[in-house]
Amino acid sequence: MIQNNMFSTQGVQQLQMKSNVENKPFTPAEGIQSFGTYLQNALGSVAAQESEAHEMSNQFLIGKANVDQVMIASEQALLGLQLTTQVRNKVVEAYQEIMRTQL
Repeated sequence: MIQNNMFSTQGVQQLQMKSNVENKPFTPAEGIQSFGTYLQNALGSVAAQESEAHEMSNQFLIGKANVDQVMIASEQALLGLQLTTQVRNKVVEAYQEIMRTQL
């Protein structure tokens, strides 16, 4: 019989137990700082992808790049921008939902 180890629950349980042991409690201020750092890195990555797409398009105009390279770089930049926009929309939506909550 063929057994699929990729979806076994045994490995997941070990990871959950391991992550519970390794995670130390942190204050809300530390959580905000780590989330802010994550967002800053993500936005930097999107900006780098966009500048790479512009550079590839410039290289194509002078004949040093292929069309497929330009299309791949521009699609990566577009997908990164769309993902960033959707994450921003979800964060704003979550904030608005929290503000509507009555205590």
